[in-house]
Amino acid sequence: METKLIHIQKAFTLPAYPKGFHLITSVVEKQLPEIARVSAGTLHLFIQHTSASLSINENADPTVRHDFESFFNRLVPENTAYFTHTYEGPDDMPAHLKAAMLGSSVHVPVTQGRLAMGTWQGIYLGEHRNQGGHRKVVATLLGVR
Repeated sequence: METKLIHIQKAFTLPAYPKGFHLITSVVEKQLPEIARVSAGTLHLFIQHTSASLSINENADPTVRHDFESFFNRLVPENTAYFTHTYEGPDDMPAHLKAAMLGSSVHVPVTQGRLAMGTWQGIYLGEHRNQGGHRKVVATLLGVR
């Protein structure tokens, strides 16, 4: 059987989510049906924003997402007196710091047409703004058929 290289890059927009951590695995899979054609490869996701993040973590128990939000809100609280970058409100600088800590991208292996994550893993959007709005993601899928 002939091996064929697959290289796809596309951008898509996530719907607006409230502040917090949200599982977006199914949204990503819906936006990238081409994953089914990859026998071995990798998916790279990059969020084009400085106040939202991407990460991989627990996908089953919603209390994990709640605890993430509680932890990061305590770690980087709003209305901190020494923050000077507050042009867009009290959540402005805390959102940037949270995004810097968690990161703007994730890599996920693709095996036999599926994201090769562990049983309890999912892709999270960390929405760190009170009114973040729609978020743009660039997806790059590399692999072989």
